[in-house]
Amino acid sequence: MTKHAPTGTPALVALTAAGVEHTAHTYEHDPASDLGYGLEAAAAIGVPPEQVFKTLMTTVDGTLTVAVVPVTGQLDLKALAHAVGGKKAAMADKHAAERATGYVVGGISPLGQRAAHPTVVDETAWLFDTVFVSGGRRGLDVELSPEDLVRLTGATVADIARD
Repeated sequence: MTKHAPTGTPALVALTAAGVEHTAHTYEHDPASDLGYGLEAAAAIGVPPEQVFKTLMTTVDGTLTVAVVPVTGQLDLKALAHAVGGKKAAMADKHAAERATGYVVGGISPLGQRAAHPTVVDETAWLFDTVFVSGGRRGLDVELSPEDLVRLTGATVADIARD
């Protein structure tokens, strides 16, 4: 019997290879939407926006670092730096983020990136049985348990979001 490699985005491949229970949710991305990628996903999928998390690429003391926060809030850069033992955090350059992850902005997943980066997931993820993160392209979100998200990304969990 021949085994076939899992197909799909690197995020879906990583989830399948790890044997993690997940559900892929596709929707038609509207480039003209003014909601932003995460809020658009929540509306299209029909889930509370607090349960949908965005993946933001940052630099902390010069090291690319992944922040995963609810789409309803913003990233607290000082809290992120503190969570990883750093001093200064800033948003990463768009092109550097795309090169480092293998994904395009608006579709960056915390899963299946080209290389592992320090990752911090906002503590509000624990409020839900499942959370939604980008599946690796615009118009694709993946639903999985916060425990699996943290385990697969090797994330630290901390209070890094603000309203």
